Amino acid sequence: MPDQTPFAGVYPCYENQFKIGETGTQTLNTIAECTTFSVVFSNGIEEWYAFEDEGWVRRLPTAKSVTITVTAKRKVGDTGNDFVADIAFKNGREAMADFEWDFPDGTSIKLPNSAINVTALGSGDSTAVAPLEFEVMSNKKPTVTQPTVTQPTVTQPT
Repeated sequence: MPDQTPFAGVYPCYENQFKIGETGTQTLNTIAECTTFSVVFSNGIEEWYAFEDEGWVRRLPTAKSVTITVTAKRKVGDTGNDFVADIAFKNGREAMADFEWDFPDGTSIKLPNSAINVTALGSGDSTAVAPLEFEVMSNKKPTVTQPTVTQPTVTQPT
C-alpha cells in the first residue's frame, strides 16, 4: 500500500511561503521576491546547582522567542512587499503586523502582532536590484497548526 502521508522527504527552501498583513485582520498577503531567510529560536534557560546533584547543573527552558530574518528584492506594486516597505518609517504599534510562515508539509506558524524591523530598503550598488530586508520578531506565543492527514476513501464494490 502506498504511503498515505500528504508530504514526505526533503524539500527546497523556496517552498516555504511567507504572508504578512495588518494586525487583527484576516487578510494576509504573500511577500514577492523573497530570496533568503533564516530563523533563530531564542530560549530562556534557568540553571541551578542542587546539592543532591553533586555540582552538576540542572536546567529548565522557561522562555522562548523566534526571529525570522528575510532578504528580498523591493518590488513596488506587490501588496505584501509594499506593506513591509511602508513599515520602515513607522514606530510603535504601526510597526507591528501579523505574520504567517507556511511550510511545504502544510504546517502553518502564525505570529500575531509581531514587531517588524526593516533593516534595508532600496539601497545598494548602482547595478544592484534594490533590497528589502527585514526581521519578524515574535510577540507572545505563536499558533502552530499541524497539517491534517486524511485517510483515503475506499469505495466498496456493490
